[in-house]
Amino acid sequence: MTRLNKELGLAYGTGIMATSLLGTGIFVVPAVAASIAGPGSLWAWLGLMLLVLPVAFCFARLGQCFPHAGGAPHLIGRGLGAPMEKLAAFLFLAVLPVGLPAALTLTAGFWHALFDLSAGGDLLVQLGTLGLILLLGSRKTRASGLVQVLIALTIVLLLLAIWWTGGLLASPPALPPLGEVQWSLLPAALGVMFWCFVGLEAFTHMGEEFKNPRRDFPLALLGGVLLAGLVYLACALAVLRFGVFGNELANTTSIPTLMARLFGEGGRWAAALVGYLACFASINIYIQGFARLLWSLADEGKLPASLARLNRNGAPLRALAWVIGVCALCVLAAWLFRLPLDTLFRYANGNFILVYLLAMVAAVKLLTGPWRALAALASLLCLGVLLSLGPEAGYALALAAGFVAWHAWRRRRPPPAMEDGDMAAR
Repeated sequence: MTRLNKELGLAYGTGIMATSLLGTGIFVVPAVAASIAGPGSLWAWLGLMLLVLPVAFCFARLGQCFPHAGGAPHLIGRGLGAPMEKLAAFLFLAVLPVGLPAALTLTAGFWHALFDLSAGGDLLVQLGTLGLILLLGSRKTRASGLVQVLIALTIVLLLLAIWWTGGLLASPPALPPLGEVQWSLLPAALGVMFWCFVGLEAFTHMGEEFKNPRRDFPLALLGGVLLAGLVYLACALAVLRFGVFGNELANTTSIPTLMARLFGEGGRWAAALVGYLACFASINIYIQGFARLLWSLADEGKLPASLARLNRNGAPLRALAWVIGVCALCVLAAWLFRLPLDTLFRYANGNFILVYLLAMVAAVKLLTGPWRALAALASLLCLGVLLSLGPEAGYALALAAGFVAWHAWRRRRPPPAMEDGDMAAR
């Protein structure tokens, strides 16, 4: 069975992981969290990193032991059976109608900071972004990894420039005393901030493309998580120091506003460009992950064989083209019906958390020793986050219930009656 090219090393893998977590969140979420919880949001960032680490360690261990392009659904199938693999894949792909249009709308929003785009121009930017992802995905994985690493370095350099020019390096801000933190506000902030660390499951699809997955995959995953966490914390400190947060408009333009204040209009252009690239990197890793999931299922005979074909660069171009086509239809629907962004993101968040929960439960069965105990702890953390979403988890739970009911109906359905010719052949 022909598998994917093994081209990724530690540096490229870390860059892909970090940029998949940064994405749209780095330019919006720190300001939103600050507007909710004020300086206390800094403690929330540290707490969130501790919350995510058990899940990240479990995903790293699973990817190390079971590297596979099927990613989280494949791992869930190994631990919980084929029906759960199909459910996880369904939940994963069901993010497309709600999550991708919202992310692409935010991606196009950076161009609104520079140009007076019409609604049609906004749509063209979104569709053009999908075209770039298709072009990049037709190349070897190493090319995509290089782009992701360069984007990660650019984000870090931009924040270093803000800290240097803004005097934060000479006089770094401190965490507020614990006694001054309004703890009742932190759960609401954490509910928003958790979106920043959604992306661990997408990275597991890349495990099969590492040259040395047992050594480099877990290091890249954990290194990317820690790097992204530090970048978010540095951004939150800058946002709080300069007070570029408040209402929705201030939150969504916090970094371009800060860059314009420190560097003039050239800084605004730089922030818009880096913001677009960060969003592009996040969307790219997700769509490439979706494509590899379809390719893996087709390669194993669970989907039409045509989706398992690779191009001359060893990339699953047919599967990627199918995903891009679905994304384009979803973008058109969201554009036509003017679907609200916050609703789309909340629905998508429930899907990811449910997939995380299933993956951690599978890890309890697949792993041994202290890793099993860590997976049990991660399962409880994921369950707590899912419950905290409340009605926002309804989209994922309704999809899961519908899928389970459909699967049960198919199992109970009697086999089709045999024709006379079939009886005679027997």
